Amino acid sequence: MRLDRIADDIYILMSDNYAQVTCTVLTTALGAILVDTMPFPEDARQVLAFIEDKLGPRSVRYVITTHHHADHTYGAYVFGDGLMIAQQECYRNLRRYGQAQLERAKRDTPALAPVQLRLPDVTFGRELHLHLGHRHLHLFHTPGHTADAISIHIPEEKAVIAGDTVMPVPYIAAGSPEQLRKSLLTIQELKPSFVVQGHGEVLLRGEVDEAIDSSIRYLEAIEEKVKQVVERGQPASRLKAIDIESCGKSRIPLDGLVARLHTSNLMALYREYTKVRPDA
Repeated sequence: MRLDRIADDIYILMSDNYAQVTCTVLTTALGAILVDTMPFPEDARQVLAFIEDKLGPRSVRYVITTHHHADHTYGAYVFGDGLMIAQQECYRNLRRYGQAQLERAKRDTPALAPVQLRLPDVTFGRELHLHLGHRHLHLFHTPGHTADAISIHIPEEKAVIAGDTVMPVPYIAAGSPEQLRKSLLTIQELKPSFVVQGHGEVLLRGEVDEAIDSSIRYLEAIEEKVKQVVERGQPASRLKAIDIESCGKSRIPLDGLVARLHTSNLMALYREYTKVRPDA
């Protein structure tokens, strides 16, 4: 697991086991705040060991989940002493579908066998302000990647922990490009010095605007290109000709995973625009 620090008491941990997914640890004199929890028990236990090495046992006070996807929630059970906070739709998704999805995941991935589904203890709608020690966190709804996605603004550090709202390539297969554009602009308006992406490297001050502008252009490009395919009556197989580079993004980040995310985006838009199941 990779460890980076963006302030004296803010640490970013990145998994080597799954898609460079990140979690963030904020330490205070009164305990730790954890944002996202890793997908695999092995990773989550490493994060817990890191926190306890710094602050001692039972020191996780809050566990914030940026959205309901497995790679951000499955480790939550490891941090059972901390109060779990999420957007209200995250709770509803996990309650309705989480256990069945976890059981399927366990059958496919034996490493997930110890995972226990955990539901949030506290939920909110649009925003929530959290104070612990010297830290003030502003949690706010940033839908688009998913309907329940949130980001966390740390005003004193001019930092934003964005979850999957900010990624090397936007991913809207289960979301909305229009909502995601609005959420990206909301983050950009905060003029952050750092943005912690849900996957991949932390964006630094000189990178933030271009990364967000690039993601907005990408969303506009895939919408336009898929609409052209649909308007011409072409089959879904025609989407294969729309490579990620033609939409302004590189296929290199996340060890090439972004190319698969791009394909999923195109297929999701095709289904939306046709309202029928696309051909293989």
